[in-house]
Amino acid sequence: MEIDKKILSFLKPELVDLILKESSIRMIPKGTEILRQQQYVKVLPIVLKGLVKVYSRFDEKELLLYYIEPLQSCVMSFYAALKNTPSRVFAQTEENSKVILIPVQYLPIWLKKYPEFNELFFNQYNLRYSELLDTISHLLLDKMDKRLYDHLKRKTELISNTSIKISHTQLANELGTAREVISRIMKKLENDGKVEQNSGRIKIIG
Repeated sequence: MEIDKKILSFLKPELVDLILKESSIRMIPKGTEILRQQQYVKVLPIVLKGLVKVYSRFDEKELLLYYIEPLQSCVMSFYAALKNTPSRVFAQTEENSKVILIPVQYLPIWLKKYPEFNELFFNQYNLRYSELLDTISHLLLDKMDKRLYDHLKRKTELISNTSIKISHTQLANELGTAREVISRIMKKLENDGKVEQNSGRIKIIG
């Protein structure tokens, strides 16, 4: 599968050629688990199209950590690959996704030879740190109804659609709460004219 090299124009052409030569490009269906906790990282993803969810799991409950959007990668996988330690996270496609899979044995070489490759991951660390601070702020300051509504808006923005097919159980997992709490708040949001629910789909209207 080929791609337009202009997509990776933020990297030097020489590095782009190496990445395309040594890596594989895959179309991965929605809902596919591409990394498991305690699994050793063999390939590092750069998302070209679609969306990947990165999350952890505690006592059978999921906790959403971040989304990998187009032209982004996974800093947790990057760290685990460099240190050759097991992954501490799960990763799953939220949409049908086109992904470059870079064999991790090339990372130390390319990081040393191409400074802009380092910059790609430093930028990712900075992004995830900022998101972490935002998450802590939401947890400390916002009530669950605002957290849920903002979360739904964010998810619809990421897929460029005003509605999304998602269960109350999945939303509860992503926000670290109980399904009953989500169901109760969704009913309130619906009564307030902010969302519509129909056949498992949630539409933002307010």
